[in-house]
Amino acid sequence: MVTALYLTKESGISQLKSLFLYTFYAIFIAMSIAKTYNPKEAEDKWYSYWMENGFFRSTPDEREPYTIVMPPPNVTGVLHMGHMLNNTIQDVLIRRARMQGKNACWVPGTDHASIATEAKVVAMLKEKGIDKKSLNREDFFAHAWEWKEKYGGIILKQLEKLGASCDWERTKFTMDPELSESVIDTFIKFYKEGYIYRGVRMVNWDPQGKTALSDEEVIRKEVNQKLYYIRYQIKDSNEYIIIATTRPETIMADTAVCINPNDERYTHLKGKTVLIPLVNREIPIIQDEYVEMEFGTGCLKVTPAHDLNDYELGQKHNLPVIDILNDDGTLNEKAEILVGEDRFIARKKIAKQLEEAGQIEKIEDYKSQVGFSERTDAAIEPKLSMQWWCKMEELSKPALEYVENGTIKLIPEKFFASYKHWMENVKDWCISRQLWWGQRIPAWYNDKNEWVVAKTEADAIQEFEKTGKSSTGIHQEEDVLDTWFSSALWPMSVFDGVRNPDNEEFNYYYPTNDLVTAPEILFFWVARMIIMGHDYTQKPPFRNVYLTGIVRDKLGRKMSKSLGNSPDPIELMAQYGTDGVRVGMLLSSPAGNDLMFDVSYCEQGRNFANKIWNAFRLVKGWESVDAPATAAQQNAANWFENRFHQAVAEIEEHFNNYRLSDALMATYKLIWDDFCAWYLELVKPAYQTPIESETLETVKALFQKVLTLAHPFMPFLTEELWHDELFGARGVKDCVIVAEFPKVTTFNEQLIKEFASVQQVISEVRSIRNAKGMSPKTALPLAINATDMDFSKYQESIIKLANISELSFVQEKVTGALSFLAGKSECYVKLATDNMDMDAEKERIRKEIDYLKGFLVSVDKKLSNERFVQNAKPEVIQNERNKKTDALAKIEILEESLVSLG
Repeated sequence: MVTALYLTKESGISQLKSLFLYTFYAIFIAMSIAKTYNPKEAEDKWYSYWMENGFFRSTPDEREPYTIVMPPPNVTGVLHMGHMLNNTIQDVLIRRARMQGKNACWVPGTDHASIATEAKVVAMLKEKGIDKKSLNREDFFAHAWEWKEKYGGIILKQLEKLGASCDWERTKFTMDPELSESVIDTFIKFYKEGYIYRGVRMVNWDPQGKTALSDEEVIRKEVNQKLYYIRYQIKDSNEYIIIATTRPETIMADTAVCINPNDERYTHLKGKTVLIPLVNREIPIIQDEYVEMEFGTGCLKVTPAHDLNDYELGQKHNLPVIDILNDDGTLNEKAEILVGEDRFIARKKIAKQLEEAGQIEKIEDYKSQVGFSERTDAAIEPKLSMQWWCKMEELSKPALEYVENGTIKLIPEKFFASYKHWMENVKDWCISRQLWWGQRIPAWYNDKNEWVVAKTEADAIQEFEKTGKSSTGIHQEEDVLDTWFSSALWPMSVFDGVRNPDNEEFNYYYPTNDLVTAPEILFFWVARMIIMGHDYTQKPPFRNVYLTGIVRDKLGRKMSKSLGNSPDPIELMAQYGTDGVRVGMLLSSPAGNDLMFDVSYCEQGRNFANKIWNAFRLVKGWESVDAPATAAQQNAANWFENRFHQAVAEIEEHFNNYRLSDALMATYKLIWDDFCAWYLELVKPAYQTPIESETLETVKALFQKVLTLAHPFMPFLTEELWHDELFGARGVKDCVIVAEFPKVTTFNEQLIKEFASVQQVISEVRSIRNAKGMSPKTALPLAINATDMDFSKYQESIIKLANISELSFVQEKVTGALSFLAGKSECYVKLATDNMDMDAEKERIRKEIDYLKGFLVSVDKKLSNERFVQNAKPEVIQNERNKKTDALAKIEILEESLVSLG
């Protein structure tokens, strides 16, 4: 039912008829305004409207560009909570920039995800009874593209449900022809510059996918294992040493045993050799400080072919390398025993053989971190393999300098230390993958296995001829490039900046502005984009990198399908509305910190949307009379206008520092508290009374300002309300999505401070009434001894919202009354004797005095701390001093109240 309705009094109409008419009109108006907001209806309607009218489209013009490139989700992916957080943040930034009059361009797209997609296609073929081995590369590609066209756009359609205001006409795929050509050109460029080479080195090997992996594609998991203590006999001696290992199946690949030269237990073994159990091959005992004397037995078996650290140790000591594993994880002929067995079956069998041979000292339960393939979940094998590599030492230097000198800002800054460490200790990058799906490496071999790098077969033949080599049997490299190699070009390739660096769009949109991504790919993607961008343009690819946290459940676990703790984002949006979910995600997601997600946040977001909707219903239901605003209404509007601009300044600062969670909370408080709970209540007309037309117009104007501030966070609700007839007729292009975002301007701090004292008076009176169990309808007398401001101009507002029967202004203390401070002014509420329990009131006052004294102790402790006083900002120190002054004043008032109560 509406709050108030204006009815003209006509002569001859009885009171009964007036009541009937009022009820009829009230019901009619209430029915015409939905009681609750219908998110789905608004979302479908306005997203289509924005798309049809080109609000997301961007082309170069005279405006300042604001550009974001979407971190391309895997083409195999579906929307998860991490995508929700990441893309909501991007959408908030792009919508705000659009409202600021910038040419906002958000480029969407997907990544071809070589390993994941190939696994999906192989699984699809298997269901059809087709073995990948039975296909040639061309036939496999036909099936892969078919799969991509059918399933590859799912996640982008889901992002539309989120409200993502991308320029969908710019959608890119990392294997689009022009992007693939950019990748091949870059490989050739880097090869000619001497950065790319081919060689045998240690890689992360996926035995199931049968491909090398980047470090990022390896997931570390804690695994329950067995620790086997194995006896290695000293040659020509009855003595043996004990070595602990979790991988007895690799002992056949051992090429040395290592001890620490400072370990007195083993100094007598220097220069001797041991026999490997079961195979009895002789290997040397070497010394190196790499071995930790306190770890295990202090002896280390060195297996250069199957452990990265052992490989580096082997290189240092010139040890041979014996690789006993096939690409699929089975033992090969070099193992000498159990040839053809799977590595994990071999582990159990060798452990049993060692026990039977009396070469096991003991077996313990043991937990350790093991790497697993992110795509196939197979345990990773460190493996020496012939691969293509990119030298990183020189390429990475400018990428570190950009961040060190502030050209690129990492947000939050806490990630700089790890970024710096990684860039200063960068390793050469394995860029080849043993797959078919991806950009095929432009290297060509002849029948003698000699090779050249060239873009086409014709170019390769010419290269062979230049070097005097035969091109007989010419064929292209089977491997494809690491997906990160192609995505490293993303900010450039989406604007065709690699192939055509002088094109209009690339010159206009590049460098981009903000990148929003996850910290776990800071090195594997962000750093490589900076490297590529600098190498091509001598410019950084973006200016700011906003690093989001991980979305975790309320128990702190990372959300994942395997744990079953991740809600379906689509279902969340259906239940709570997209705006509600967006608000829920952002309220608890400060940059770089993990989000402990709970659906209650979405409920809070939905409640916020309903709060705004109900405020709209309230104002929509008001009828007006042609009259100027009252003094109280003018005061209220003046206060809120200034409070609004104060909030805008605060929100602007949060945005400038990428504190989006804080920006949303400031917006939330402004709307929920200041606008709804205070301003609308202050100007709301009495029941069955019209509101002054001037005031109603002011309310509508301020409401629209509030909607523009909320729009980046809540696009659908704000657009729905923006177009209501309450705010007048709107043209096709007159949408809140392109309305002007509030600008920072001056505001009256003293006025805001004064009104805070008025709010305190109203709140304290309400608290007293509540504490005494009195009805809100019970009017109470109030006396104010004003010392720091003039309360008289706000008396109408105080009487209205605090329900005051009599408001008086005094210059002395009032005895026998409950008292409190508002600012520095003393306020008194005198209750009837039957409403006061003197003993209880005295006890309440004593408790409050005790609390304030305890509070003073903590403040004094801070102010007496020299380190705090020397290091804290002056305004922080002053704030603590103000707290002390206020507490002392309150104690004085409360103590006087105790005396007055007798």
